[in-house]
Amino acid sequence: MVYKPIQIKGLTLYFSHKTVVEDFNCQITYGSRIALIGKNGSGKSTLLKVMAGIVEPAGGTLYKDKATVIGYVPQIIEDYANLSGGQRLNTAITEALRLDPNVLLLDEPTNHLDKHQRKSLMCLLQAYSGTLIIASHDTELLRNCMDTLWHMDNGAIHIFSGNYDDYIHKINLKRASIESDLERLSRQRKDMHNKLMQTQERASKRKAYGEKKYAADKLALRAAQGSGQNSCSKKKAKIRENKEALFNQLESLRQPALIKPKFFIANHEVARRSVVQISGGLVGYCLDQPLLSDINLTLSGQDRLALAGDNGSGKSTLIKAILGDKSVHKTGEWYVVKREDIGYLDQHYSTLSPSKSVLETISTLVPDWSHAEVRRHLNDFLFRNNEEVNTCVHTLSGGEKARLTLAQIAANPPKLLLLDEITNNLDLETKGHVVQLLKAYPGAMIVISHDTDFLEKIGITQVVDVASFKL
Repeated sequence: MVYKPIQIKGLTLYFSHKTVVEDFNCQITYGSRIALIGKNGSGKSTLLKVMAGIVEPAGGTLYKDKATVIGYVPQIIEDYANLSGGQRLNTAITEALRLDPNVLLLDEPTNHLDKHQRKSLMCLLQAYSGTLIIASHDTELLRNCMDTLWHMDNGAIHIFSGNYDDYIHKINLKRASIESDLERLSRQRKDMHNKLMQTQERASKRKAYGEKKYAADKLALRAAQGSGQNSCSKKKAKIRENKEALFNQLESLRQPALIKPKFFIANHEVARRSVVQISGGLVGYCLDQPLLSDINLTLSGQDRLALAGDNGSGKSTLIKAILGDKSVHKTGEWYVVKREDIGYLDQHYSTLSPSKSVLETISTLVPDWSHAEVRRHLNDFLFRNNEEVNTCVHTLSGGEKARLTLAQIAANPPKLLLLDEITNNLDLETKGHVVQLLKAYPGAMIVISHDTDFLEKIGITQVVDVASFKL
């Protein structure tokens, strides 16, 4: 069957505090493989929802063939509560494919996946013959499965045909060219300053002569002096204008890894004795069918431990048991520091209240802080202007929710951090600075992540495969 292209005309999307895209026009031919890239909060998930027919745009129209069948999988999957993140995703993709879609929309599909599931997903995407549109920060997926990039940034969508490495190469060349122009302007400004100093020196010598020459005509004297000043001012203004234009171009070429916002968890007294000690432990949702058994684990004040294992193997369940979650049954000898001494970030950001604003999330957590102190704290986590801090949590992107959860943790620095798939939903910028934050964190840490590069960068000292905790 021949499918007509999807036509996008005058598409306009707004968030409460900013423009996502304005007057965007494009044609998507059948079989296109488009990756939506950009910072967290740039509107990738919202654009996918518009394409799926879940959200109405503020303006413009999407024209789709009557034969178009769309399969859509969101970034955060609320259904299948008893399944792991990877199992939820697999189930959601299976449900979407049952529709036999000719357009497949996926939002961060590699989140939560172990290496086996990742490989299977890559094979599936490479074999899919329909139109594929994916929002993703996963460079492997961008390199191997996509041939067109839509970079969403500053209210616009920049389209690039080619793979991710070609795109980055082009950006780097353009960045180098702009930086070279800025260096040239800087030299030009320095030369102008030197010439101005020479001019002023000559002017001081002519001043006495001029005052004698125009002694009887003060207006002519001021006109003569002002002529040179005006010429110099015009040149300086032109340089400032050119430099500002180049800086704006450089800003539009932002690469997340080059931006370094401030993340910080304050130092606190780190206990030197064990923060977790488990002997002969057993955990499960039903004790006659335990997920893990014979658990022997000790974690001291500054240890950094990663839990490894396939999806559904019990990693998150063990984290819940350490937290004292009542839904998890456990036996054996357990010592864990008090709950208030534990910071927790789970893959669904369950510590956040959807109805609260960003500001309320922190101010209710630390009621003794002044408004200015709360704002300074949020500023460290990139919630800076009034619109951002007053935004309701349920409207935040996945990466923004991750940042806010980290801000919660940092407001009362814990002795133990439990992190469950923390890098899911994070753009490269945020991920890089989460690494900085965790490297500086002085307490103990238990991390679940399939991202080996991330684990290495945050200084994991021990890896335990939960398969060793089996009957």
